[in-house]
Amino acid sequence: MKKAVGDRIIKGLQEFSDALKSGRAVSEQLDCRRIALNLQPTRYDPALVKDTRELLGVSQAVFAQFLGVRLGTVQKWEQGDNPPMGAACRFMDEIRHDPQQWRKRLCELAVPKASQL
Repeated sequence: MKKAVGDRIIKGLQEFSDALKSGRAVSEQLDCRRIALNLQPTRYDPALVKDTRELLGVSQAVFAQFLGVRLGTVQKWEQGDNPPMGAACRFMDEIRHDPQQWRKRLCELAVPKASQL
């Protein structure tokens, strides 16, 4: 009989906990031969892109720089002209998972611009 999702999650968490408690390097116990990662990215519509950006409290320009894309790309995402794909969606998933961590990281990266003469 197929196990319920909750049972599989609990079993996986217990295995991870046991690996941490064993004292051995986790990387020796949990590798791609033993585990798989659920990394299916979320599909981002314009509203979700904007909501993700607003979780960080940044402009489109700063968001674009943070994600490593052009400003025009973020603008097209938020206008619905071109949906984000692949790594951009995964990165936004991570931002949505822990926005406080990513706001902190943005603050660490922020440096004043040289004054314009």
